[in-house]
Amino acid sequence: MLNFEFKNPTKILFGKGQISNLAKEIPQNAKILMLYGGGSIKKNGIYEKVKEALTGFTVVEFGGIPANPEYAVLMEALQIIKEQDITYLLAVGGGSVIDGTKFLSSAALYEGDNPWDILTNSIKTEKGMPFGTVLTLPATASEMNSGAVITRAETQEKFAMGGPGLFPQFSILDPEVVQSIPKRQLVNGITDAFTHVLEQYMTYPAHADLQDRFAEGIMLTLIEVGPEVIKNPSDYDAASNFMWSCTMALNGLIQKGVPTDWAVHAMGHELTALFGIDHARTLAIIAPNHYRYNFESKKEKLAQYGKRIWGITTGSTEEIAEAAIVKTEEFFHAMEIKTTLSAYTDSFDGTAAKIAKRFTDRGWLGLGEHKNLKPSDVEQIIEMSY
Repeated sequence: MLNFEFKNPTKILFGKGQISNLAKEIPQNAKILMLYGGGSIKKNGIYEKVKEALTGFTVVEFGGIPANPEYAVLMEALQIIKEQDITYLLAVGGGSVIDGTKFLSSAALYEGDNPWDILTNSIKTEKGMPFGTVLTLPATASEMNSGAVITRAETQEKFAMGGPGLFPQFSILDPEVVQSIPKRQLVNGITDAFTHVLEQYMTYPAHADLQDRFAEGIMLTLIEVGPEVIKNPSDYDAASNFMWSCTMALNGLIQKGVPTDWAVHAMGHELTALFGIDHARTLAIIAPNHYRYNFESKKEKLAQYGKRIWGITTGSTEEIAEAAIVKTEEFFHAMEIKTTLSAYTDSFDGTAAKIAKRFTDRGWLGLGEHKNLKPSDVEQIIEMSY
């Protein structure tokens, strides 16, 4: 097991009716900017619950944060923060709204001239404006981690950011919100969380037995409850396990003491930036071929995964590992997730070379758990995914 440090300061309020406790978590003198997305919270009753819980507070609203939090939109919100002397941020939404709020938390206190530099220069946020979240869409675990990903349509770029100053102070997780989530978004959430686990698990054995079991437990739970949630989002028990699995998949716990990959995300982000493909679906496009391309270095964990997750017990290490990749694709297909780029766009020619050049230009010359995946390797993986 590798050395590690672990601290997660986010307070979780989990369960039915927890939105009513919102006021207890925010300073009484706070001037709040409430941030949300396209307005679904006004249709499913969450908006009214939040507003009622915030009775007595000064609340300014900012809606319209898109599915991939857009820099230009967030800059409008940043202007409001500065002009109206906002002191506290409240994200009411899924990962995109929370990620956008994290950017604003950082940018609000940033002393440089151009907040985009936080992303392009990988500036770690040590202190941000305080914020909390009310989760409406389980998927990314942004409600319990300190990372975010921001898109800039103008340049077709998508970058990650983070730092210890970007943990939410609290997050409210009420599984009842799941019943109003459309099927496509539920499927995305399951796929996103599952792939988050794979990025922290599918590397090489590190003798971190408990971490492996944690990761396997999350994947098995998603496989089990995923179909139940898709079939009946009103099933509170299934929704609860789905929601908590998504949070646990990327709250920092299962990555401690083990090597992590994240090359799948690096490539997937480019597909979203270039084509607007849902984040989770880009991961499903890239992951299987990433594992095929890096088969030799990953086959031991692939075989372990095949045995423990998919129950494959016969064959050599290589045969079980290969079958595990097929099972992963079948899992995505069962949820009607397509796993080739050509299924989403006819304009895929040249994509691999374009992304490889971007990585070269940025100095991203060694991705993956071994830091040896070169842009030329990235080009081949993406070509395999056409």
